[in-house]
Amino acid sequence: MTEPIDPTTTLLGLRASIDNIDAALTYMLAERFRCTKQVGELKALHGMPASDPSREERQIARLKSLALDADLDPEFAEKWFNFVVAEVIRHHTAAADGAAS
Repeated sequence: MTEPIDPTTTLLGLRASIDNIDAALTYMLAERFRCTKQVGELKALHGMPASDPSREERQIARLKSLALDADLDPEFAEKWFNFVVAEVIRHHTAAADGAAS
């Protein structure tokens, strides 16, 4: 007969995995912002607009499709993307303002 699994041990293991995933997401998000900072500087240097609505629409469609494949709520994926893009646009606008000064 097998021994019952201790729920506390299982919980600790799951939380450790969640903590590792959170760390990976944080580093990936930081890398994403390093790239988007360069995009913002390039756009500011060349007088390009801070946002690109047609690209954002394509990205939303792509991410919603990926979310479905990953068994993630596509509406959540869109909300996450919109949150991140709003911050990116804020950075791009600040870069453009700095370039104009």
